[in-house]
Amino acid sequence: MRIAFISDIHGNFTALEAVLADIKQQRVDQIICLGDTVTLGPQPREVLDTLRELGTVNIQGNHDAAILEPEKAGEYEITDYLVPDLYWGRERLTRDDLNFIQSFAATHEIEFSRKIKLLAFHGSPRSTTDLILATTPPEQLDEYFKGHSATIFIGGHSHIQMHRRHGNLLILNSGSVGNAFLHAYAPGKPPTLLPWAEYAILEQVGELFEVDLRRVYFDTDALLRLVKVSGLPGSTWWLNQYQNNR
Repeated sequence: MRIAFISDIHGNFTALEAVLADIKQQRVDQIICLGDTVTLGPQPREVLDTLRELGTVNIQGNHDAAILEPEKAGEYEITDYLVPDLYWGRERLTRDDLNFIQSFAATHEIEFSRKIKLLAFHGSPRSTTDLILATTPPEQLDEYFKGHSATIFIGGHSHIQMHRRHGNLLILNSGSVGNAFLHAYAPGKPPTLLPWAEYAILEQVGELFEVDLRRVYFDTDALLRLVKVSGLPGSTWWLNQYQNNR
């Protein structure tokens, strides 16, 4: 199995198209989406329609849960200034769209050849809002992965690609398709966005297990044109982010 992992698209269909064009050239067998699909960006419907068409395995992120229950945005750690965008996105979805998001799983397990077992999730196996970084203390990692038999763990949520070994465990983050961060998110400080999309490909090849963390540049000018005409409440933030960081 050669599997592509995408995560944190956040309604940025422009970036998703660029990633899918690259995936098409990589001969993958399956695509797994690690959550946070439609909120914040200008094209939530296009993202969901594409995931349906591709038949991706979908994991529910904290933003996915929040768009189903926007009145509980704080419980899903959605920053206050993003809540208007959350409601804006929900207004553009149909009942079928919301049911589709409701169907997303909490985790997904895969067994590669040679008994390599992988567990996919959004934040951590226990919560969509847990944040796993290169700096997360080892004892905290032990808590996150306690009770699981997998030896490879892959998530999203942080918007930062990661390849980290913890004892005999391999911990991965595929990065963000729609909002790649320059630095880890700090409460009260808006993140700086980068002008590329990130994803990962994992494959068992003979005696090797290969991890390919990929970066795909996309047309930020096209994204900005969409944002300008979208009526998205957070459009000024988007425009400033990409105009200042290209």
